Amino acid sequence: MKIWVDGALQERDAARVSVLDHGLTVGDGVFETLKAADGEAFAITRHLDRLTRSARGLGLPDPDLDEARRAIAAVLEANPMPLGRLRMTFTGGLSPLGSERGENGPTLVVALGEVKRRPDSTTVVTVPWTRNERGALTGLKTTSYAENVVALARAHEQGASEALFANTVGRLCEGTGSNVFVVIDGEIHTPPLAAGPLAGITRALAIEWTGAQETDLPLDVLESADEIFLTSTLRDVQAVHRVDDRELVPGPVTAKAMRVFDERAADDLDP
Repeated sequence: MKIWVDGALQERDAARVSVLDHGLTVGDGVFETLKAADGEAFAITRHLDRLTRSARGLGLPDPDLDEARRAIAAVLEANPMPLGRLRMTFTGGLSPLGSERGENGPTLVVALGEVKRRPDSTTVVTVPWTRNERGALTGLKTTSYAENVVALARAHEQGASEALFANTVGRLCEGTGSNVFVVIDGEIHTPPLAAGPLAGITRALAIEWTGAQETDLPLDVLESADEIFLTSTLRDVQAVHRVDDRELVPGPVTAKAMRVFDERAADDLDP
């Protein structure tokens, strides 16, 4: 396994980032996860655009996108596999202890790990913690993920693959690593960005390709929606067959959304 670290491929066991890197000490970093199938990464341009937006939101310098593309290509070539999780991490770099950044410049790491195709449907739970729709990091894909680690562990304890959050005013927001869609009277709805969710790449494509509407939704819509599905880089479109104690039957609207997404994604690797 080879990993790209600051300009070159390195063997996994030799790849090193300083213990004083700001991404490690204070979570000062951003990242992107891309799906890679048979050596081809999906939606690279959209992911690099979001990496730049997230970096700017933290006040980091813009990442060198030419280097990022070279790194992606090199890592994919060096690590052939049928389906992989390609991870780009961009941090504040070597810095003093504390919140102030150093002057050494950012760190870029690109790595790839093999994954299996997700099941067509899954289970989710709601959690008592909230997303802050007005926080400094809202809408940024940062490495400050401890909140998601705690919530996902809760989901796994309850036999689910994902945890769903409300925001501070009780509106449906997102999952730990996914966006959520509901079907009401045959129409697809998903929370607007103003409610606090991450602007998911798969979310945006699902909206474009299915005609889903951005709608401010109460959390309890999960108790009455006809169908529910999740979107994310590695899930694509995935039906939900149980939310908390409520059982659902994946329905025709979700099935069509899954089919349309698969067909459109197969037609264009960089939509």
